[in-house]
Amino acid sequence: MSQLEMKVPSPGESISEVEIATWLVSDGDYVEKDQAIAEVDSDKATLELPAEAAGIITLKAEEGDTIEVGAVCCLIDTSAKAPAKKAAPAPKAEPAPAPTPAPAPAPAPAAKATHAAGHPSPAAKKMLAESGLKASQVQGTGRDGRILKQDVLAALAAGFDGSSAAQWGGTREVRREKMSMLRRKVAERLVGVKNETAMLTTFNEVDMKPVMDLRAKYKDAFREAHGVGLGFMSFFTKAVTHAIAQFPTVNGMIDGKEVILPEYADIGIAVSSPKGLMVPVVRNAETMSLAQIEADIKRLAIRARDGELGIDEMQGGTFTITNGGVFGSMLSTPIINPPQSAILGMHNIVERPVAVNGKVEVRPVMYVALSYDHRIIDGKESVGFLYAIKEMIEQPERLLFTGKSPEEVLLGL
Repeated sequence: MSQLEMKVPSPGESISEVEIATWLVSDGDYVEKDQAIAEVDSDKATLELPAEAAGIITLKAEEGDTIEVGAVCCLIDTSAKAPAKKAAPAPKAEPAPAPTPAPAPAPAPAAKATHAAGHPSPAAKKMLAESGLKASQVQGTGRDGRILKQDVLAALAAGFDGSSAAQWGGTREVRREKMSMLRRKVAERLVGVKNETAMLTTFNEVDMKPVMDLRAKYKDAFREAHGVGLGFMSFFTKAVTHAIAQFPTVNGMIDGKEVILPEYADIGIAVSSPKGLMVPVVRNAETMSLAQIEADIKRLAIRARDGELGIDEMQGGTFTITNGGVFGSMLSTPIINPPQSAILGMHNIVERPVAVNGKVEVRPVMYVALSYDHRIIDGKESVGFLYAIKEMIEQPERLLFTGKSPEEVLLGL
């Protein structure tokens, strides 16, 4: 017998331990090389653990156990042979039916079930519980209709939710669930931000009509030319990069007794995933066009939805944008994503009566919020930064002239 000790690899810098979130195989199963055998939670992301060799696996940890990086999590007997696949039985010959004067009418075919209620895999079972979906709401694509993780993700992406699945039972029972390592780390970081920073929030409102008119006019041509949709996030990301050029301390961070001021804009975009809110980073957004920003946001959002984001894709941002408007939020005070010093919150667009040239008009308005660390960002800078974003969204042509209007560029102002 030849036993391979599989040790927990390091998911990234500064991570010393992980938690076994879900075993994707059972003790004694035969696994193939590179087959995903477990999902492990670190304090930054959830990652899949692939088998290092083919053989019969012996698990050395339970789900929920915390294991140090480099510790043995399972054994693989590499001398074991793969189980032989069972041959499909030959169909039995049926005797020819006796002739009848007239065939009986065929029975009406049974109605096809909308979803196959297959048995979920461990990873799919956990995701079903987290989302509130029932197995009967998900079409299984695994062997014998087995529901896989990607089947649950596909159902969520198609718009299923657990609102009809979770019903009150009229009991007085309570349920306890262990917090994942990722959620515990997020909780620690958020409390740390409140305790360790002088966080304030400033607000403004943005008339979205100019951008909405521009988008309505060119969205079809934009998609045809670039292969991606034209959303509001790219306009705000571009506006943020121009505003950072005017107010660089908003892009800075404190390091001991020094202030670090990056001469680039790596913008974190908060996206929703089955594991919770994640913040992948668009690198060097200041050099990108609207189409490039849209394509990168789409790529990162898909990877977040599929649980494929790497730690390197979520580290090193200099500023963050979060859009609570997609969930219906009217106004909020977003919490800074440390070690950054500011975060922009977008909200829903609502038609409101506003004064335009002395007359009351109904316009689509979005409230925006900038939370910032007052230790390095003064009120004048924070208000000026947010107002610069407002001006660029209300006058999209400014995005072509580094934050200035065409008239200001012409006059050299």
